[in-house]
Amino acid sequence: MPVPPAAAQPAPDEDEVLGLDAVTVRRGTNLLLDAVDLRVHEGERWVVLGPNGAGKSTLLSVAAARLFPTTGAVRVLGERLGRVDVFELRPRIGLASTALARAVPGQEKVRDVVVTAAYGVTGRWQEAYDPDDDERALQLLDLLGVAHLAERPFATLSDGERKRTQIARALMTDPELLLLDEPAGGLDLGGREDLLRRLTALAADPAAPTTVTVTHHVEEIPVGTTHALLLRGGRAVASGPVDDVLTGELLTRTFGLPLSIERRGGRLTALAV
Repeated sequence: MPVPPAAAQPAPDEDEVLGLDAVTVRRGTNLLLDAVDLRVHEGERWVVLGPNGAGKSTLLSVAAARLFPTTGAVRVLGERLGRVDVFELRPRIGLASTALARAVPGQEKVRDVVVTAAYGVTGRWQEAYDPDDDERALQLLDLLGVAHLAERPFATLSDGERKRTQIARALMTDPELLLLDEPAGGLDLGGREDLLRRLTALAADPAAPTTVTVTHHVEEIPVGTTHALLLRGGRAVASGPVDDVLTGELLTRTFGLPLSIERRGGRLTALAV
């Protein structure tokens, strides 16, 4: 993969957790990300928002060290992609995504879906786990409200239950960076609100990892989110503190539709003008 000279890149901030410098991702003739810059610092809670095809999931794959940029530089937890063993880096990153969920064997028990994150695998085989690992897996399932499903096959879960199991798995290794790809996507109203309540509690925990959440809807943004990145057509429309970025004007530019934004109790609603 092409790696620009180190001298051409800005020096990372001391508390930087994730840094993207002019990151471009091409697949054939398709431009998935176009010269995107991003700085995520320790303790911040980010949301990445944009329409379908904006490049949100691609950005998250780059941040998870599962996709290399075509050009540009990526730093994750102080390591430069292309100059680090990603198999050593990935356990420090918690990832919950639909693509990862598809890799889980359907017959896998929910508890094992979570505990196997300790080895970075999907599907328990002959790995040896400490009793502490099983206990932590159950504690995380309880945190997400699905401990009662620990012995159930993953394939029998509802979409909401799978989402919560994935987040528990993402937290299993006590990651320094947590990446959530549409955690509330496809959930009914009750499931969405319950999950957002739990994600809000996580955002308020000073010991929780720095978080980047991808979503299509401002209604799915947990209270406590500090920063936002807006993407359209692979390019950044705006990024920065959430109150500066999630405005009617910038959301209108992002989604191509006149929108207004309402705030109530820390929650957001977007409406067509």
